[in-house]
Amino acid sequence: MNHRSTTAFLVISALLLLLAAGCTATPQDTKTLDASGPSPADEAYTRGVVEYADANYRIAEERFGEAYALYTDAGDLDKARTARDAMFRANRTYIEYPLNRSAAEAALREKIPGITDESIADWLDNRAQKIVSEDETLYFYDVAGNYLYAHFDDMRKQNERGLDFDYVARYAWSENRSGEAGPYVNPVHYAGVERLEVPHEALPSSGVLKIWFPLPVETDSQRNVTVTNLSCPEYIVAGPFTTGAIGYVYYEIPAGAVNGDLVLSADIAFTSYEQIFRGIDPAKVGEYDTSDPEYRLYTRSERNIDITDAVREKAREIVGNETNPHLQAQMIYYHIIETYPYSHVPHFSIDARGPKVAESTHMFETGHGDCGTQSMLFAAFCRSLGIPARAIGGYQTIMGETPGAHFWAEYYLPGYGWVPNDPTAAEAADWVVLPDEKRSAFKDYYAANLDPARLVIQKNVDAPMKPALPEGAAIFRIVRQYPAIVSDTADYDIDLFSMMDCFTIDIAAVDQ
Repeated sequence: MNHRSTTAFLVISALLLLLAAGCTATPQDTKTLDASGPSPADEAYTRGVVEYADANYRIAEERFGEAYALYTDAGDLDKARTARDAMFRANRTYIEYPLNRSAAEAALREKIPGITDESIADWLDNRAQKIVSEDETLYFYDVAGNYLYAHFDDMRKQNERGLDFDYVARYAWSENRSGEAGPYVNPVHYAGVERLEVPHEALPSSGVLKIWFPLPVETDSQRNVTVTNLSCPEYIVAGPFTTGAIGYVYYEIPAGAVNGDLVLSADIAFTSYEQIFRGIDPAKVGEYDTSDPEYRLYTRSERNIDITDAVREKAREIVGNETNPHLQAQMIYYHIIETYPYSHVPHFSIDARGPKVAESTHMFETGHGDCGTQSMLFAAFCRSLGIPARAIGGYQTIMGETPGAHFWAEYYLPGYGWVPNDPTAAEAADWVVLPDEKRSAFKDYYAANLDPARLVIQKNVDAPMKPALPEGAAIFRIVRQYPAIVSDTADYDIDLFSMMDCFTIDIAAVDQ
């Protein structure tokens, strides 16, 4: 749930790979680059497209890199940017798969003492996330961690001393429930600082840096949002926005105006409420206004929440003859936590590869996923049945005091509002040794309630921003917990770099 260790690994890997040539394109990125006939640069680009289509991602990256250099030398900056972004996307396609077979086996043996050769072979052959590039099978960087998530007995041994589950369950198991009328109770006041710091040597020497900087947003459960002391106000083009579907401020900063490291920061404060919806009476759920724009928005397919025929069929199978939307949503929640084990997901690869596969579809087809894919698949199942649902993006401190990027879900019930659940938090109860009644109580809590240890950035994973993220740039479009950075002049993947340890959020509960 907290991906700092993940990103620390990835930034090292990214820089090493980018030094070699850095990033890829998808077949749909093919463009008519020159109607007068192919130049050496055009030919290199075309070879890159062919290699990518053949799953030769590293070779494709090299060909796109060649095209980028040739276009740049020729002064054709538009085509150079196209080739550069193709190079970046090629890199993103395979960057999360650094392990060959022997390295993957070694990682499993190191992480899981006593694992058998048979278990390793079964995992790598049948269940581990992998790709084939240049005729070599490459495995996901966290091949060993995902093995543990899929094998509760081994995971519980690992967590015997390292996870304080009483702390994790401090809200779910609270006995101090007297007088709680709900749905918004037990407010916690938070204050802290968001900070983006990009080293000077990583900045381009020219051009304009376009930066979408995340901020907290007002919700029913997150109130009194304040943002103060924003850096570089002279370069703010839009915002700050703390209402609507997503919180952010948009900068355009000339590279020449940056002396030293690029530092952007904001002081933030907000009040987060625990959400208690235990008292929902299915018989009192009202009728949906299907003409309402919000209803139509949250019952349709989006980039990362896709209602396919297979998803629609499965949702109907899950709910059977049940027609009440609350009971249907509850059945979907328990189906998610009982059927789709948590695992880390190669988001960069999914986001880069074409044709585009929605995050919800990835989990539906693979049978496993993380907080984002679990929440998005929950939303896809609900939407397919006409229940408005969405995946909420932000941070949590339920697992520890350091905020960790996280997603959870909500579904809408007339007469009650947006009802939360957190499939990933619920599944954490399977990772530790617990009495059955405590494990069940924990999972039941997160079926229609939510702790206040949250920071909401976006009310929906596909919430748009203005100005919109440019479609052609190789930026990460799935989450906005991290800043997005677009540069037409950077010769390395600055947006990917910025999502690593360049961005931090430090918040703490404060007295008010």
